[in-house]
Amino acid sequence: MDKIICISGPTASGKTALSIALAEELGGEIVSCDSMQIYRGMDIGTAKPTLEERRGIPHYMLDVADPTEDFSVSRYCNMASPIVDNILARGKTAIIVGGTGLYMDALIRGNAFAPFPSTGRREKLEALAEREGIEAVLCKLQAVDPDSAARLHPSDRKRIIRALEVYLETGETITAHNEKTKQLPPRYNPVWFALEDENRQDLYDRIDSRVDLMLQIGLLEEIKSLLAQGIPAKSTAMQAIGYKEFLQALSGEISVEEAAEEVKKASRHYAKRQLTWFRRNENIHWLRRTAGETTGEILSRARQYLREFDK
Repeated sequence: MDKIICISGPTASGKTALSIALAEELGGEIVSCDSMQIYRGMDIGTAKPTLEERRGIPHYMLDVADPTEDFSVSRYCNMASPIVDNILARGKTAIIVGGTGLYMDALIRGNAFAPFPSTGRREKLEALAEREGIEAVLCKLQAVDPDSAARLHPSDRKRIIRALEVYLETGETITAHNEKTKQLPPRYNPVWFALEDENRQDLYDRIDSRVDLMLQIGLLEEIKSLLAQGIPAKSTAMQAIGYKEFLQALSGEISVEEAAEEVKKASRHYAKRQLTWFRRNENIHWLRRTAGETTGEILSRARQYLREFDK
């Protein structure tokens, strides 16, 4: 096994606290795997660990992008993989922690991503979509890659354009490329953990409390500051849960109280999707939290599993 531990699970399940406790015990270093904590200035709404919470443990892949940028799984892997390799080369344990399952799976597999060349084809496809609608692009995709065309929803403009771009650039469908990638052995061989509550309502209660706390410590002020810096309200980063709802409140469309309820509801739905994603991984060892169980008690169970795993 590589000296890598992956800690996954739904939002507000306690991943950050467990990762820091494990890092302190093992002398490890933490690589964040969260598609929103990459953005600078988006701290409160993403539940980014503060410097105090990090307790001197090195953290990577936080604050690596501007909120005006569109980030991607390929960019994440290209940045995170050398960091993981460096941690391992120094004899340390790399603790990869976060709830973005797509990023975590891709990093561990070491996906070979189809190229993003600057030939102008993507720009032409974007222009076609603007001029004639995404249906025109989808029609072209149907002709060369019917599997992708059938799989992608017509509203998924970004992936439709990407799928056709890959074919035009490489002569290979993105479906074929992804199938070949799946046949390759994974780049890393970690120990997998995931956190879950035995009583789902306990998780929902923590989500609700977290949203209330975010408001108390200044989430609205954080959003106002981002807007004042020129971050467009319609940017991808600002459409994240916890930002888009309060943007509506700041614009007067809904009240702050209504926005908070929307954030809580969206976060619960997101937690369900995260659990569905991680349950597909047969290698995950689930750490199910009982009512009132502390991070220290969960750490003890993780420690016991690691000892048994090493035998």
